[in-house]
Amino acid sequence: MTIHIGARPGEIADTVLLPGDPLRAKWAAETFLQNPKCINEVRGMLGYTGTWNGNPVTIHGSGMGMPSLSIYVNELIKDFDVKTLVRIGSAGGMSSKVKLRDVVIAMTSSTLSTPSLGMFKEINYAPCADYDLLAAAVAAAQHLKIKTHVGGIYSSDVFYDERPDLTEQLTRHGILAVEMETAELYNLAARYGRRALSVCTISDHLITNESMESEERERSFGDMVEIALTAAFS
Repeated sequence: MTIHIGARPGEIADTVLLPGDPLRAKWAAETFLQNPKCINEVRGMLGYTGTWNGNPVTIHGSGMGMPSLSIYVNELIKDFDVKTLVRIGSAGGMSSKVKLRDVVIAMTSSTLSTPSLGMFKEINYAPCADYDLLAAAVAAAQHLKIKTHVGGIYSSDVFYDERPDLTEQLTRHGILAVEMETAELYNLAARYGRRALSVCTISDHLITNESMESEERERSFGDMVEIALTAAFS
């Protein structure tokens, strides 16, 4: 049990999926896990542990943004010794190659700032995914015949951005999508020698201004959960 996670010892699996939204954690656990049990409700952040194909899995909300995710991932690693962490969440498309509902597997994540910035000081550290997880996710997507894109994404530290110049340069340099958590997840995984990956569904698009309705988001997000689970246990 920690300040933010009320689970008892042994209640959190070695593999954790991390949606930002606690209600999405509840939906994913009830949809994909066998015998899911709620193991955390502290501050309304829900976590569930069950099994998938006989493998223990925890699905735990991380909140919105890197500071929130940093709290949960630090505690999951340092207090519960979690080995594999896979973010599952929504992202905004930033490339004409990426369409609404497509899945993006983040090889790297660029950012202006993370909670780790003070530690790195003048170093522009390049956060990246665990290669074995990345390769397994790509293979899983191909096997499941799910359309995916693999490449760099952008982790923003603000939701209401007012930097069209930044968006232009990121798009110019091949960034596929924007979200708010992956860069810090990859920083922490590297720091503590853990495996991490981010698998996101495109729910809206910065270029076309398209967006998915809330009900449609739930139905479409199943693909990324299947990819994440398959990759984690490949």
